[in-house]
Amino acid sequence: AVVSTQSTGVGKSTVTAQIAHGLADGGHSVGVLDVDVCGPSLSRIMGVNGETVHKSSSGWSPVYTVDDIAVMSIDFLLSSEEDAVIWRGAKKNGMIKEFLCSVDWGDLDYLIIDTPPGTSDEHLAIVSLFKKSKIDGAVLVTTPQEVALSDVRKEINFCRKLRIPMIGIVENMASYTCPKCNTVSQIFPATSGGGIALAEAENLPLLCSLPLDPLVGRSGDNGLSILSEAPQAGVSEGYLILVEKIIEFCKPK
Repeated sequence: AVVSTQSTGVGKSTVTAQIAHGLADGGHSVGVLDVDVCGPSLSRIMGVNGETVHKSSSGWSPVYTVDDIAVMSIDFLLSSEEDAVIWRGAKKNGMIKEFLCSVDWGDLDYLIIDTPPGTSDEHLAIVSLFKKSKIDGAVLVTTPQEVALSDVRKEINFCRKLRIPMIGIVENMASYTCPKCNTVSQIFPATSGGGIALAEAENLPLLCSLPLDPLVGRSGDNGLSILSEAPQAGVSEGYLILVEKIIEFCKPK
């Protein structure tokens, strides 16, 4: 599955990580590939930042998390987390090909690909490299406000033009519940109807609406799974619903 969005700052990498943890918790063999070459963040969110990869006769060895998720990112090849990657399209495409073709992923049930914002070189490289084996589907992540929704409409158009199946839309940071008074607030107001209206207009499933929960940010900074850290939280329940819908969509037809 490809986790994608046109916008930045909607929590796409966090959603990718929690999908991977949810699948792994269900006993599935999972790999996560970060193809955001110029802005990689998954290594920290997955708790494996600072690790390095090694090359053997079978290819690059991915880094494994504590719950046995295979992770590959440009982060592992940099001398410092602060290093900037300043590459043109051809070099990016070459690295993505290396990640897909030269990494010893083993026998995976799911490979989750975290893409950068937009519809640029990285997206086209993924589509090209998966021509034969096909992409099972894309998960499109948005927040409720119109500025994010308008960008996701472009991503939907991109998927349709390139015939990429869309699993559905995730509305992230949909609401915030005050822990003291239980008042529910919309931090990002859905002025044009939010993810629900977008899903209806585009005839796509709304996979889940995830609340804004500070625990998610803290878990990501510490490289932990919110599903393990706060299994009873509303956001964890939302992620479990999302994972089940992805599993159902990806079943052999």
